[in-house]
Amino acid sequence: MALTGYSVVFLSFFLLALLFSVIPKILFWNVRRTFDNEGDETKKALAGNTIPGEVSAAIGMAISLYLDELHDQETAILTIRKVGKSYSPWNSKIYNVINFKGFQG
Repeated sequence: MALTGYSVVFLSFFLLALLFSVIPKILFWNVRRTFDNEGDETKKALAGNTIPGEVSAAIGMAISLYLDELHDQETAILTIRKVGKSYSPWNSKIYNVINFKGFQG
């Protein structure tokens, strides 16, 4: 039973990885076919170019920094005060112990 479960999980992981690696190629092929049908030379030249990872990382970092600036700057002062609580018998553990006189164990 366990072997069947493990094999199903690993087979599904393999199929998902295969699917995720094929989807960008299909989308890229569709974009290239669309540009080839339009006949514009500048779009055909750009169809083979993809955005490098460094450019995507720089754009993501710039957006992140911009969105961080939109928040108010708060002071990083943390004050912890110890509050003394008065005694309450409701939270005392000694009252939770039950003594049975009739039980001899």
